[in-house]
Amino acid sequence: MSASFSFSTQGTDFESRTPATQKATFESHPAASREAVLTPRFPATVIFDMDGTLLDTEKYYRIFWPKALAEFGYRMTDQQALALRSLGRPFAPALLREWFGPDLDYAAVRNRRKQLMESYLDRVGIPLKPGAAELLKALRLRHVRTAVATATDEERATKYLTSLSLFPYFDQIICATQVKEGKPAPDIYLYACARLGRRPEECFAVEDSPNGILSAYRAGCKVIMVPDQTRPDEELSRLLYAQKENLMELLPLFL
Repeated sequence: MSASFSFSTQGTDFESRTPATQKATFESHPAASREAVLTPRFPATVIFDMDGTLLDTEKYYRIFWPKALAEFGYRMTDQQALALRSLGRPFAPALLREWFGPDLDYAAVRNRRKQLMESYLDRVGIPLKPGAAELLKALRLRHVRTAVATATDEERATKYLTSLSLFPYFDQIICATQVKEGKPAPDIYLYACARLGRRPEECFAVEDSPNGILSAYRAGCKVIMVPDQTRPDEELSRLLYAQKENLMELLPLFL
């Protein structure tokens, strides 16, 4: 079975489906476009991805997925590791089984990857992206509502953000475990918007990876990319409200 995470925004029900866990209902969720962006009725609301956007940790997934798979007898290429960035349930298990066969024990491999990566980060520390703390402080001083929408589970997201003293800067921490489907489905961004009390078109989403960008775009948010491991191709670029090279370049967009 092929995993559904292509860059196409046509022929899916992502734009109109609301997850069962969402606490507010939106009548429709049209994909955002730069030609039809609504001006927010409130001060800016910003939803951040975590790994690769706020934390400089995406590069470690690129290392430890192949290491974990190797222990189970599988060889993962670098391009395959890149394709897994921010990929959530049910797409990641389906994709790995497409690559390595239906007998792959996704839970066992993922748990081993988590063990290897946690052990490494406990030794070396969790690196922040340049400008992350300064941007969050500036947004809080200006009363901008913020959230995290991450593929990382709640326990680790809380641990990472608390250890870096970033936790108090967020109004909501939304994890993929709280919604039916992970990125690139729009569930996590729709739920984050609902928890923040905003419509998707009133929210900026800051992402670094194709799967995260697709998730936010399909939810109807205005997507800003700060590239991390790869640059956007032409098709992905068409989905962006803006592209910036670092987080501190974002502040004027939110004021």
